[in-house]
This record gives sequence, structure tokens and C-alpha cells, in this order.
Amino acid sequence: MSLINISNLTFGYDGSYENIFENVSLRLDTDWKLGFTGRNGRGKTTFLKLLMGMEEYRGSITSDVKFDYFPFKINDRSMFPADIAAEINPEAEYWQIQKELNLLGVDADILYRPFETLSNGERTKFMLAIMFTRQDNFLLIDEPTNHLDTEGRRKVSEYLNSKKGFILVSHDRSFMDNCIDHILSINRTNIELYQGDFSTWFENKTRRDNFEINENIKLKREISKLTQAAKRSAAWADKTEKGKYRDNNKNSEGFFDRGFVGHKAAKAMKRSKNIEARREKAAEEKSELLKNIESKEELKIAPIKFTGEILTVKDLAVKYDGRIINEPVSFGIEYGDRALIRGVNGCGKSSIIKAVAEGGIEFEGDIQTGRGFTVSYVPQDTSFLSGSLREFAEKRGIDESLFKTILRKMDFPRREFDMNLETYSEGQKKKVLIAASLCDRAHLYVWDEPLNYIDIFSRMQIEELIAEYKPTMLFVEHDMEFSENTATKIIELQRK
Repeated sequence: MSLINISNLTFGYDGSYENIFENVSLRLDTDWKLGFTGRNGRGKTTFLKLLMGMEEYRGSITSDVKFDYFPFKINDRSMFPADIAAEINPEAEYWQIQKELNLLGVDADILYRPFETLSNGERTKFMLAIMFTRQDNFLLIDEPTNHLDTEGRRKVSEYLNSKKGFILVSHDRSFMDNCIDHILSINRTNIELYQGDFSTWFENKTRRDNFEINENIKLKREISKLTQAAKRSAAWADKTEKGKYRDNNKNSEGFFDRGFVGHKAAKAMKRSKNIEARREKAAEEKSELLKNIESKEELKIAPIKFTGEILTVKDLAVKYDGRIINEPVSFGIEYGDRALIRGVNGCGKSSIIKAVAEGGIEFEGDIQTGRGFTVSYVPQDTSFLSGSLREFAEKRGIDESLFKTILRKMDFPRREFDMNLETYSEGQKKKVLIAASLCDRAHLYVWDEPLNYIDIFSRMQIEELIAEYKPTMLFVEHDMEFSENTATKIIELQRK
């Protein structure tokens, strides 16, 4: 066991008004299985880069271990994975690589196929296997689930659970619960370290947040009451002090009892000052609350209502390079259905989604839609995004103000509204596509893996939106918890 000591870490990008990290101090055990969570844009990937020494910073990071980063860059994708493995870890024996691949449910034959021909899932598992053949290295695993199907996620989580010594960035709640024993959370104002899995951490955070919200309400009421009491006491003291010089303050012998009146005024003033001190203390306590509560403002959507079946699919089989890749599938979608297409990687899920949403896919079978049928489509790919948010809104034909309001509710930094979409992170690009879809009035919302790179709190917002407005949907998603909370119908797709 060794430690990673982080002391007074401070970092901000050139030209940025704010530091991403400010005087952060942590001590991390290299035996931990550490989950890393936080809103998009908070600096998770940046933190990993700082550990790798890829950016200059103030403070210190010291450790006896070397860091490996996933996913590592493959310069020549035509190479065989066996040759890539030899470059990454020349000391690894074939049987060691084979053992790791076997644990991940991958046949060692992939080592002798060009890397570019591997599926995304196979690439992910190969890179993880090679990384874990290296001894005494601490692994920095950045979002490994984005291209894994449900079974692939289960297999990788079991694999990571059998290992130790890594930081795992993931937004998949079930995935993290299965393979971590500590949580590192980047909050709004600090970084928090917690022992346990994600669900336990989130339960404790929710309990603490609710306490702070209730305490904030109580203190606001108390401050309001104390403010009114302070005003009354101050007015009373002032009035009493002035009363020393009025005739009605004469005693029975006709003389003013100014000492008595002055004493009353002093007591009233002292009471006023005590109330003010209590009010200031309550205000100070209130200012310490709610700093790390993640806002989950309510999102809205305006689906078009209809009756009957809006989409009928009969014996649909999609083709790739002229070859049918899935067993024919038939299904129908009626108003209020939220249909999840489920199947292993490569069985044609995205192709079916695209065939329904915009066409351009070669297939056999039949797709029938209702007259005047409108679709709102969130594609899996974000590489086409370019230009400004304003230009994107104009091209999409959506209200720019509403569009940006939705993005703000999803914790999108206002300072980035004027930046080009090409500079956004993958999580921010996905939020752009989802926000645009929420602006659409449509009969059917067709979403292809919408949650890739999306942070956990935004996922929960989207879940709550769907539960509230119940839009008619056809979607592909591998986040198990989201799918279980959202889908009303499952369409099983089999690879041919």
C-alpha cells in the first residue's frame, strides 16, 4: 500500500476567470477502488490530467506509484492488438493477457485482428486488460462504459470489482455500485471523499441536503422574525429615550424621573442589540448552508398527444454492407409508450433508431407511421455539432431563449454560451442535443444512447421529466437504472 498525497492543489486554465481547483488537499490510498463523480464541467478529467502531470499547477502531488490513463491513444489503428500490447507493456506474457481478456469475457482471438475492426466494446475491454497486466501502476479510468452494452457493463464492473488501485470516472450508478469502495465527489465548492459505494454516498448526501434545506427555511423565518423584533425594539427604545423630556414623566411630587426613563430606554436598547446579534448569527449560519446542494430544477417537455398506434414496425432487419445484421423484429408504439430497444453491441439498435428517425438506412421489412407524424431525434454521434448555440438554435428551428434556459437548468455554465460547440466536452454536446429535443413539440422522441457522458444529476433530472410528462419514446440506453425507471416496453433485438 502507498499513498497519493495532494496538498494545496490550485489550478485554472489560462484566460479563465475562476480556478477549477482551489487549495485542494487529499490523501488517497492506492489500494482503493475509487469512484469519481460530479457534474459535467467540474474538472474530473482535468484532475486526472493533473495526476498524470499533463498540466502545470500550484501545490504538490506526491506518490510512489505511476499513473496509467484509460483510454490510451492508439496511433496506428491498423495494428494488431497483440502488437499494441507489446508496445504498452513489453513485459506482459501472452498467458497474462489471455487471462485478463478471459475475465472480461473476450476471446483472445481479437489479439490478431486489426484494432480498427474491433467493436467499441472489444476495444474497451482490450485496453483495460492490457492496463491491468502492468504491475504497481495506479489506473485512471475515464468513462469506460460509454460504448458498452448492458451485458458488457456488467462484465466490466465485475472485472473491476476483482481489482484494486484505480480511480473510475463514471456516471452509471449501478455500474459504480458494483465495483467501488470509496467515492470522490467534485461538489460546487469543494471535493468530498467518502468511504462506501455510490448509493450509500448519495443517500447520505440527500439526507444532509434535506437537513440543510429545512434548516435554511427555519433560519429564514427566524431572521424575518428577529428583523421585525429589532425594528420594534429600536423604535421603542428611541421613543422611551425621548420620553424623558415630556411632562407625563413627572413623578407624584411633580419632578421628572429621568433616571427611571433612561434605565428603561437603556434596557430596550440592549434588548434591541441582543436581537440584532442573534439575527446576524442566524444569517451567518444560513450563509453556510446550501453551498454544495446540486440544483435539479424541473425540466419540461410538450409532447403532442394522439390516439392509437403511431408507429408500426414489421419484420424489420437492417443491412450493413449488404448483409443483414439482426433477426427480423416487429413492434408497435402507441401514445405513452416508452420503448427501450435492448441487445448486444452490433445487433443494429442504432440503425433501427436512425431508420425510424430520419431514414437513410438500408433494411428489409416495413416501417409505417401515422399521418403528420413528427419525430424529435437525439443521435448518438455529436461530431456534426459546430458553430454557436445561436446558430444551432436557428438551424434547428427552436426558440433560443427556451433552449438556453433548459441548458442552464442542466447546470450548463452561462460563460460557455458564447463559445463554439466544437470546444464543448462530450457531456456538454449531449446536453445541447437533449435540450434541443426538449424544445421540440413531437409525437415521438427517438433517443440513441442519450446519456453517454451525461452526469448523474442531469440523468436524474431527465428521469423525473419523463416520469412527469410521459412522452412517447423509442430509445436505446445502457444505463440500467435509467432504463428500469423509464421504459414501459422492451424490444429485444437479436444479432443474426
